[in-house]
Order: sequence, then C-alpha cells, then structure tokens
Amino acid sequence: MTSYAVLLRGVNVGGRTLKMAEVREALAEGGFPAARTVLASGNVLLDSAADAAQVGPAVESILTERFGYRARVLVRSIQELAEIVADYPFDTDESSHHPYVVFCRSAAVLDDLREVLTAIDETERIAPGADVLYWELPRGRSLDTAVAKVLARARYKEDTTTRNLRTLRRLLP
Repeated sequence: MTSYAVLLRGVNVGGRTLKMAEVREALAEGGFPAARTVLASGNVLLDSAADAAQVGPAVESILTERFGYRARVLVRSIQELAEIVADYPFDTDESSHHPYVVFCRSAAVLDDLREVLTAIDETERIAPGADVLYWELPRGRSLDTAVAKVLARARYKEDTTTRNLRTLRRLLP
C-alpha cells in the first residue's frame, strides 16, 4: 500500500463548494475506505495498492459522478510530497510572505509555465522544482501579482493547483 495526497483542483473556490464529509463518503463508496480530508480546501489523504497514474483517474471519476462537475486532481505519494516540502528553496518569513507550491498535471504545462514565468517583478519569486514550481509572494497579494495572473489564465486553470506550504506540511505524517 502506498499513501497518497490527492489535491482537488478548483474546490471550495469560485463557487464550487464540496463538503469534505461528502467527499470522504464518495471516496469510501468508490473503493478508498480510509480516505480522509484535511482542511476544507480539497486535500485528501488515502492509501491504495494502485499507482498514482491509476489513483488520479479513479478519484476524478468518483467525484465527477457524485458531484456533477468535471473533477481534476493531482496525486503525489506522501514520500514525494515530503521531498517537495523539504526542497522549498526560499527562506520565507511566513509572517510577511506566502510560500506556495504550484502542482501541474502534465510536464508540458509545467515546461510552458517555466518559460512564461521567467520575467517577473521583484515582489515575488519563483523557482523550478523537480515537477512543481515554487512561488513566494507578499501576503495580501495572492491575486494581483504577475504569477497569479498567469496561473489564472484559462489554459492553465485545468492543469494546475496551488497549495500553501503550511497546508502541505499538514498533509505529512
């Protein structure tokens, strides 16, 4: 069995509200009996004998059928998630800055974002990770920075999800 973090994309923001108790129930009925949610922002922890490439589509299918929307998730093993958190490259003062990790569903989208996000202003920083982008920005600016505006583009919305580093730490044992 492998432990996974499943990051639901676009949940409990922008008008799509899912109750985490209902998400747990749907996943339990769909074959993930020990699924548990963390916070209300679409974070699920579960164990499976299947690999991430199978877990993701299975969870998407369960959520799409149960809640009637086109579910998109990103799946990382807990071990991978721990490495992503440990590799965060910025020494961030979390009282003044938000430390984020941007997850991508495909290498092509990640490569495109790395290209597009080369020129940003001094208010925020980005750095490539193995299969993520690390992002730091001043508190209170999460929606109006150069990186935020790029990530909000329609062509990236389907394939990316962003989590605060504090949230990711809460997903780890």
